[in-house]
Amino acid sequence: MFYVKVSYVATFIKRWFITMCLLSAHTSFAEDFAKHDELLNFSNTVISPGTLKNITLEIAQGANDPASFIPVTVVHGAKPGPVLAVVAGVHGYEYTSIIAVNKWIAALNPRQMSGSVIIVRVAHVPAFEERSIYVNPYDRKNLNRSFPGKKHGSQTERIAWAISKNVVAKADFLIDLHSGDGGEWLSAFVGVYGGPLASNYPLALSVAKGFNFPNIVRYKMNTQQQIDTKRSLNRQGVAEKIPTILVEIGENGSTATQHINAMYTGLNNSLSILGVTKSIAAPSRENVDYFEGTRSVPVTHSGLWFPKGLGGQYIKKGDVLGVLKDYFGQTLGNVIAPSDGFALYGLKGPAIKKGQSIMTIAQPVSTLQ
Repeated sequence: MFYVKVSYVATFIKRWFITMCLLSAHTSFAEDFAKHDELLNFSNTVISPGTLKNITLEIAQGANDPASFIPVTVVHGAKPGPVLAVVAGVHGYEYTSIIAVNKWIAALNPRQMSGSVIIVRVAHVPAFEERSIYVNPYDRKNLNRSFPGKKHGSQTERIAWAISKNVVAKADFLIDLHSGDGGEWLSAFVGVYGGPLASNYPLALSVAKGFNFPNIVRYKMNTQQQIDTKRSLNRQGVAEKIPTILVEIGENGSTATQHINAMYTGLNNSLSILGVTKSIAAPSRENVDYFEGTRSVPVTHSGLWFPKGLGGQYIKKGDVLGVLKDYFGQTLGNVIAPSDGFALYGLKGPAIKKGQSIMTIAQPVSTLQ
């Protein structure tokens, strides 16, 4: 006798229902798929529907630094749909995202997609090749504080300009992939951009939940100054009026399989939630912690930093976070938690510079609806 286990049917119905609920929250998303058609010609390269192309965005030589390039893969779906931009390697030592997108691209089939994906495989090649954390090895600038960049600026600014014009401006949705850089600890989270200056927050939150990470942080974009001050890639997405999320998993330059696979699965779920593929996204986890914004804990001296504990835990105002010492080993004092909250990410030490933050504390809330 033919039969199907009730549990299998229930699981399928649950997944279908959750996906339909997510889609109903943004039925008007990208109804005009003009950006999909624009990908027929990307950076002077013809890309037919239903095909994949690897493209090199050339970064010209500057007055004081060498030429470089950005490796980009465009997966142009066979049918019209939204254009998703996925950017890895904004920080060259954050390996999780770079490996994850390489694995993910190999599994994509443009002939079965309604919509397209622009994937930056390594945004900051000079930093990647020199294994430089945070900053460019030539101009010493942080790419993630340099958007929208300058066409004829320093190397970092030219890279930012190329990504702004060729990737972010062509997208309907932006996913900015990161992990803990060298010397950083981090508790996995997704940042979602809301507030009056952000676009389609309900959709961004749906995609954020699709990563099934334990923590989601909302960053409210209330003023133009927030967007413009040391503008990051994700805030460039906000400036371009497209829904944007920030994905963070792994720490200290992690190449751990579980971190790579978690990012890979989240990217697949994103395609389903956005309607690019017909697969049904896995149900979002129920035990998610929500946070509304963050605050940093900068130090007042350079020297050696010895944290008392690392991330993934709730702390109380007044807790001792660690000890700061000078270069002769003399204790300068304890660093004290300025508020209650969740230890989201920070520095393992021992290297610390005056003004740097040793910890980012997320502020817990009950919901982000």
